[in-house]
Amino acid sequence: MKTILCYGDSLTFGHNAETQDRHAYEDRWPSVLQARLGEAARVIPEGLGGRTTAFDDWLAGADRNGARILPTLLSTHSPLDLVIIMLGTNDMKPVICGRAIGAKQGMQRLIDIIRGHDYPFDVKAPEILLVSPPPVCETDNADFAAMFEGAVSESRKLAPLYERLASDTGCAFFDAGSVAKTTPIDGVHLDAANTRAIGEGLAPVVRRILGL
Repeated sequence: MKTILCYGDSLTFGHNAETQDRHAYEDRWPSVLQARLGEAARVIPEGLGGRTTAFDDWLAGADRNGARILPTLLSTHSPLDLVIIMLGTNDMKPVICGRAIGAKQGMQRLIDIIRGHDYPFDVKAPEILLVSPPPVCETDNADFAAMFEGAVSESRKLAPLYERLASDTGCAFFDAGSVAKTTPIDGVHLDAANTRAIGEGLAPVVRRILGL
C-alpha cells in the first residue's frame, strides 16, 4: 500500500464558504482521491486554513507557515511515497506576499525541504506533485475582496509558474484550475462539487506517478 500526504490550506481542509463550516468528509478532495484509489493507497489529509507556502502569518492560533511545519509532518507520517502540495492562494494576500513569484519561490523551498529531510530509518524521499490552486475570482464579499486585493489577476500566474518549476525540478504537476473554479461567495473557496472535482482529477495523475 502506498502512502500519500496531501499538504494544503483551507481548500484541502474543505472550507465551506456558504455555511461557514466544513464540507462533508466525503466531499473533500483528499477523501475523493482516497475513494478513487481504494486499497492501493492511504491518503493523509493535512489541510490548514490560511496556510502559506513559506511565509509567516500570526493572525491565527495555528502556525500557518508551511515551510516550518512540513518537516514535522514528513517525520510523523514517514515513510511516504508521494507528497501532494496545493498551496499559494494565501500567499496572494498583500499582507503576506501578494505576488505569484513569491508563492513559486515558497514552493521551491518546500521541494527542497522534502528532498533534503532527515527521514526516520533513512527511507528515501517521496515523489512530489505540485498542484496550482484554482485562481481567485471576483466577489461581492467586501472583506475577502480587500483581503485578497489584486489576487484575481496575480493568482492566474500560479499555474504556469508552478508548471515550469515542476519541469525544472523533476516534480509532477497538476492544474486544479483545469477542473475546478472558486466560488464567488468569497472568491477563494470551493463548493462541494468543485472540491470533489479536484480529487477526481488527481486520481489518474497519482496512479501514473505511483504505478498503481
